[in-house]
Amino acid sequence: MNIRSIEILRLSIPFTAGSERPQQPNQAKDDDAFNAASPSHRTMQSLMLKVTTDTGKVGWGEAFGHGSNGVTFEALKSVVAPLFIGTRLEDRELTLEKARRAVHGFGSTGAMVYALSGIDIALWDLAAQSADMPLYQLLGGTRRTLEVYASLVSYGNDPDEVRRQVARARAQGFRKIKLHETRVEAIEAAREALPVSAGELMVDVNCPWSVAQAQSIAERLLNLELTWLEEPVWPPDDVAGLAEVRRVGVPVSAGENAAGVEGIKALLEQQAIDIVQPSVAKIGGIGAMLQVFALAKHHRVKVVPHCFYFGPGLLAVAHLCTLLTPDVALEVPFIEFERLLYPALAFKPSMELPRGAGLGFSPDVQVIEDYCVDRALIE
Repeated sequence: MNIRSIEILRLSIPFTAGSERPQQPNQAKDDDAFNAASPSHRTMQSLMLKVTTDTGKVGWGEAFGHGSNGVTFEALKSVVAPLFIGTRLEDRELTLEKARRAVHGFGSTGAMVYALSGIDIALWDLAAQSADMPLYQLLGGTRRTLEVYASLVSYGNDPDEVRRQVARARAQGFRKIKLHETRVEAIEAAREALPVSAGELMVDVNCPWSVAQAQSIAERLLNLELTWLEEPVWPPDDVAGLAEVRRVGVPVSAGENAAGVEGIKALLEQQAIDIVQPSVAKIGGIGAMLQVFALAKHHRVKVVPHCFYFGPGLLAVAHLCTLLTPDVALEVPFIEFERLLYPALAFKPSMELPRGAGLGFSPDVQVIEDYCVDRALIE
C-alpha cells in the first residue's frame, strides 16, 4: 500500500466561550496572535492532513498549530509532504526516520517537526485501519471511555467572569477545570467557584514570568491546592528554573513546548516537573508520544497530554490516553463552535472513542468546505 496524495487543509471555525462581556483594551497581549486561549480570539484553527493511499484508504493527521499554522502549512507543502509521496505504508517508520534526518537542520522543534507530527498521526491512523482495529487497540489500550477536563480560554483575568465561567463548567458536570489566567485574584475566584472538595483546578499561565516572579506567585497559590501550575517561567525550556519553582511546593507541569523527546528527557532527568505534558501535534506525533510515555514511567512522573485541538489531533490524544491510568483526563477546549466538525465536539465530562478502525475521525465534509481558508494537494 503506497501513499498516493496528501491534502493539507487549514480550517478556521468561529466559536463562543460563554462570555457576554466585551474585551477590554488592556486584555490583549503581544503574543495573542499565537496564543489559542487568548480572549481576543473568535475563531479556532486546525491544520489537518488527509493522506490517501493507492487503495483508497484515508488517514487523517493534525499539525500544530493555531496562529503559526501558516508557517507549518508551507513546511508541509514545500518540504515535508513530498517526502512521503509514493512511499509504502509498511515502511512508515523508516520513511519517518529518513524525513526527520532530512530536515534536522531546522532544529528539534518548530514548523518542520510540527509537520512531521501531523504526518505521523495520519500514518498511525492508516496502520490501525489496515489492522482493522481502533487505534487504541493497536496501541495496547483496553478502554473506550475517557474522563474529560474543561480547558477554559482566558477571560482577561477578570475575577467575576472567571468565577462565572468556572461555575458554568461545573454546572455542566466538569469536575476538572483548567484556567488560562495569570493573576492571583482571578485564580482565587476560580477556586471559590470550584472548592477543593468539589473538583480539581489547574492553571496554565503560558510562560510569562522570571523564576523569581514565578516563585513569588507560586507561594501565594499554595493554599489553593492546585493540581498543577503549567509552564510558569520564561523561557519555557529553562529546566533549572522550573525545578526551582517546583521546590515552592505547587506541582509544576510542562512539556508542550519542549524541543522534542530529548527536551522532555531533560525535564525528567533534572526532576524539574511533577507532570509532563507532551503535545502530539508538536513533539513528533504518536510515535514520539509513546517514547515520552516510556521515559515518564521510568522516571515515575505522571503524564497528562496537552490537547488544545479540535481535529484529528484531539482524537489521537484520546486514543493515547487509554494507555494511561484512568484518572488522566482528556483536555478539551471549553468553547462552543459555530458548527461541529464532528459530533464529539459537543463536549461533555466524558467521551467514548469511536468503534471503527483507526482514529475514527469522520468529519463533516460540508464544514470543511465552508470553513477552509487554505488548502494544497500534494501528489
